[in-house]
Amino acid sequence: MPLFHNLLVIRRYRPSDKDTVRRLFSNGIREHIGPCFQNAMTSPLHLTIILSLGVVGYLLGSLFTALLLSAAWVGLIYCCSYDLFARYVSAKLKTDMQDIDGSYLSRPDDCFWVAEAEVDGAKQVIGMVAVLCIESGNEKHGELFRMSISPKSRRMGLGRRLTQTVIDFCKERGFSKVVLETTSTQMAAVDLYKKLGFKLTVFVLSESTVELCRSVQRSFISFLYPQTQHNLF
Repeated sequence: MPLFHNLLVIRRYRPSDKDTVRRLFSNGIREHIGPCFQNAMTSPLHLTIILSLGVVGYLLGSLFTALLLSAAWVGLIYCCSYDLFARYVSAKLKTDMQDIDGSYLSRPDDCFWVAEAEVDGAKQVIGMVAVLCIESGNEKHGELFRMSISPKSRRMGLGRRLTQTVIDFCKERGFSKVVLETTSTQMAAVDLYKKLGFKLTVFVLSESTVELCRSVQRSFISFLYPQTQHNLF
């Protein structure tokens, strides 16, 4: 594991960082597929469905049919998990992550940072984070976006430093608070935000982009992609 603490620099995004930043974003989001699939598989609802399909398959045919029906359902759940995040990545790569300068650096109260360190003798972007100013009446607050860190550079305090960079930026501009959303499966991230003073304020469910029948869609997404919103100040 590389040691970079003394060489780490958190700086403003440059156009030359684009390919690396987009790759960090894509890989970071796709890491959610496995945990969310596992989350789905431990749900009482889906365990009941798998068991029921197994019983039905056995009664209608054989043990092989029972296993086949159960495996088909498990495969469907994984495909839905993959499709959900793949669609999200695809959409963002065509919008804000396609035009990072326009989306995050065109206004003075927005910003996008990268963490750059010397790894194996060469400078590399190993993390990123962004903030957008949200205006509501006379009040302004910051919303943290696009936090992502290279897997080899985690558990070294980089997430804390990137988050603190956003907090300091928002305090300097007199924002009333900082808010963010993260999936409930990202326990390390949730713990970090709580340690930095963020408080859980609301629990919401993301709308599904999975093209299934409505009943399956609702039951699947209700626990696959819960999000927690935190704020500070």
